[in-house]
Amino acid sequence: MSAATPLRLELSPCPVLAAVIFGAHLAAAACVLLAYPRLEGLALAALLAALGAVAASNRALLLGRRAPRVIEIAPSGEARLERADGLQATALPVRGIGVTRWWVVLRLGRPGRGGFLVSAGMLPSEPFRRLRLWALWEKAPGVAPGQLPG
Repeated sequence: MSAATPLRLELSPCPVLAAVIFGAHLAAAACVLLAYPRLEGLALAALLAALGAVAASNRALLLGRRAPRVIEIAPSGEARLERADGLQATALPVRGIGVTRWWVVLRLGRPGRGGFLVSAGMLPSEPFRRLRLWALWEKAPGVAPGQLPG
């Protein structure tokens, strides 16, 4: 019997998530302008808007060289996230609110190393369902042990 192949999930850009990230930063910039309507407030608001553009392009549009590209789940249940520059990191699911119908939050490597939000728009529906199942159970989808192949 041959070894099972890993589940490879290739991420695609999500313009909706990019709009949400950028919109949240624009709302923060507007709040700064309302609270501090001087030149310094205008400069801080401009920096917040620029930060929103950079965050949206890297995290949602996947344009940066360190942006995630692929999630690979091994038959053993271990997952790795591969970045655009070729580096890989171990990915672990975040329990509780980290797995919903709309997103899966992955913790990368050791605690304190960061994380990544995979939204429903970054994967087709069936691969995203498989990612959610893995995040809930930490087992790769496939044939159950002891089950005969069909």
